[in-house]
Amino acid sequence: MATGKRQVIYENTEGLAWFLFDWQGRMRIAGRNEAAKGGQQVYRMETGRPEPWCLIPFDDAFGTNALLVDRAGRRLFARSSLGRDKSALVSIDMRTGDEIVLAEHPNADIGATISDARTFEILAASAVHLRQDWIALDEGVERTIDMIRGCAPECEFIHLSSSDDNRLWTIALHGPLRPADYFLVDREAGALRELFSSRPDLKPYRLAGMEPAIVKSRDGLDLVCYLTLPADEPANRPRVPLPTVLWVHGGPWSRDAYGYDCERQWLANRGYAVLSVNYRASVGFGKAFVNAGDREHAGKMHDDLTDAVEWAIQEGIAQRDKVAIMGGSYGGYASFVGATFTPNVFCCSVPIVGITDLMTLLENAPPYWADFMEQLYRRFGDPRTQEGREFLRSRSPLYKADQIRRPMLIGHGANDVRCTRGQSDAIVAAMQKLNLPVTYVVFPDEGHRFARPENNLAFHAIVEAFLARHLGGRAEPVGADFDGSSCRILAGGDILEAAPA
Repeated sequence: MATGKRQVIYENTEGLAWFLFDWQGRMRIAGRNEAAKGGQQVYRMETGRPEPWCLIPFDDAFGTNALLVDRAGRRLFARSSLGRDKSALVSIDMRTGDEIVLAEHPNADIGATISDARTFEILAASAVHLRQDWIALDEGVERTIDMIRGCAPECEFIHLSSSDDNRLWTIALHGPLRPADYFLVDREAGALRELFSSRPDLKPYRLAGMEPAIVKSRDGLDLVCYLTLPADEPANRPRVPLPTVLWVHGGPWSRDAYGYDCERQWLANRGYAVLSVNYRASVGFGKAFVNAGDREHAGKMHDDLTDAVEWAIQEGIAQRDKVAIMGGSYGGYASFVGATFTPNVFCCSVPIVGITDLMTLLENAPPYWADFMEQLYRRFGDPRTQEGREFLRSRSPLYKADQIRRPMLIGHGANDVRCTRGQSDAIVAAMQKLNLPVTYVVFPDEGHRFARPENNLAFHAIVEAFLARHLGGRAEPVGADFDGSSCRILAGGDILEAAPA
């Protein structure tokens, strides 16, 4: 009988970074990064204390992780890039360590999975190269997936839950033209019934589509890119070259994918082409692609971005003198890099919660990054050595502020503990000393993103005015866009003077 009292099951005095429990709530495995061993040590936890089981090398860190244990507690399902480039779905015997490959994709890592609600056996796995592919391990599930895709070929789907007998599923259908709509799937009847829409207010509007493309980097890598054009333009090429925004994803160990995105829809609505690039170090395309980004910040990672811009110009998509670079976090760093390392490529830049000094970033990392620091030192550069400090400085936009030639709009949250406000303060001070044009916006009540709707709206109003001035797209009247916002424009407030009233 439950007593209502809490009982300590395990106290993490070993500094373990993650734990995996089985369906009965028992700890089975755990792991942490160990620099001396050159990777992530995985431990068995059956006895209640860590017992070393296997080592995941640093090269495989982003492509290898435990998923779940089957109901019998005998098999572990995992994503693994050990001994291969692309992550496969594998089944591992918990007693012997024997491994069976269940699913793999030639061009992309295995990602999401669908499992049986009773046995926890995995029934299907997905991989995303240009678009989502499903690999079914069960004939009945394969028929269901084919039925769903036949009903909405322009969409991808996320499996959310299953009934205990696996006859009913709930899923979210989503695509560039369709923010997530939620459906009940009757697998026996082969039918979908809509439950609700996440954005019913958008249904009357014509949204902008998205086209995937593969762009070759200058050294031969395939860069999976996505192009979003205004809704009244042809699907994959505009009638005439357009002013363009290069939208750079954060991470950098993340990726862009096919689907609805409010930022791209907003920019396309204002008359811009929007280009998103999975530069090297982006995840989902195999470990060689991720590892090709090691120590290439402001190097080959940035070359990938400018190669994609040149492709867009040659393809008649972008106007050479009207390309902006914009993004948050690592995308903010890339925007700073664009303004300093390649000042003649972009007509303006919009770094959001970005990094200007890599050395400061690593020396002032938040405590919860502790288990990840060896990865960062390997992939960025090691501030614990003189050589590493010199390298990090050479790849830091702050020390190239005198190379800036074009206008910049910077946004930052004062409470950001990852990319601290000081990152932006420093480059703004350097730009002002050099009499370079900069607009600087700070939100005292925000952190690493602008979460409050009032702040988000205010910042978008400023960005819209800034882009309209330098790219020539549409801008709506500011009106009441600043109501309730904590927005403080610390420099360059005249940007709003040219905005519609």
